[in-house]
Amino acid sequence: MDLAIRGRRALVSGASKGIGRACAERLAAEGCHLHLAARTETELEIAAKEIRARYGVEVSIHPCDLSNSAQLNDLFASCADVDIVVNNAGAIPGGSILAIDEPTWRAAWDLKVFGYINLCRLAFDAMSKRQSGVIINVIGAAGDKPTFDYIAGSAGNASLMALTKALGATSRKHGVRVVAINPGLIKTDRLITLARAKADEFLGDAERWEETLDQEFPPGEPEHIADMVAFLASDRSSYTTGTVLTIDGGSSAR
Repeated sequence: MDLAIRGRRALVSGASKGIGRACAERLAAEGCHLHLAARTETELEIAAKEIRARYGVEVSIHPCDLSNSAQLNDLFASCADVDIVVNNAGAIPGGSILAIDEPTWRAAWDLKVFGYINLCRLAFDAMSKRQSGVIINVIGAAGDKPTFDYIAGSAGNASLMALTKALGATSRKHGVRVVAINPGLIKTDRLITLARAKADEFLGDAERWEETLDQEFPPGEPEHIADMVAFLASDRSSYTTGTVLTIDGGSSAR
C-alpha cells in the first residue's frame, strides 16, 4: 500500500535506536525526509548515514536533551516546518512508590512526560497555523494497565494518554491530528538489558536472557510499532485523531 507521504518531513525523537530508529527507517522507506533527535550524537550519526544510504532521503541530526526546555525549543525552531512529529524519547524506571525517590521520578517525567507535552505544544502551534500536520505519541501499555511495580511509568503514561485524547479530540478543526500508540513488550535494547539482568540473577548466566521471556507470547519487534506509526502519519488515517491504539500482542486482554 502506497501511503502517499513521500516528500513529507518528519521529526522523530529518541531516534537513535529501538522503536525510534525503526520509525525513522519506516518513514524513510515511504520517502519522508527526517530530523532525528536523541542525546547521543555518535549513534545519531550512524543512524543518519545508514538511512541516507539505504533510502536516499534527507536526514538531519539533532543531538539534544529533550528534558531541557531550552534545547527542545532550539530543536523545534530548526525544523518547525515538519509535517509529522513522532514523540518517542524517554524510558521511566520501574519500581514501587517507595522505591522511586522524588529526584528519579522528576527526572524521568521531565524527559518523557514534559518532553512530550512541550513538543506537542510547539508542534501543535506551528501545525495549526499551517492547518496541516500529525503528532504521534509513542507511550506505553502501562498507562492503560497500571501496576504497583511500575507506578511512575504507569502514571506518566496515563497522563500522556489523556493529553493525546484531550488535544486530538478537537485538533482536526485546525487541520491537525493527534494520536498515540501504546506498545507492549517490544524487543529493544532496554528489554534485552533487563532480560540479561534477570537471567544473570535467576539463571546464573546473562546469555540465557531469551529464556526469561514468555515463550508462548514473545515480545514484539520495533517494526510492529513503526508500521503503525507510518500508517497513522498518512492520509489513510485522516479520520483518526484523539485516540490511543494498543499494540501488545494481546497481553492487555489476557
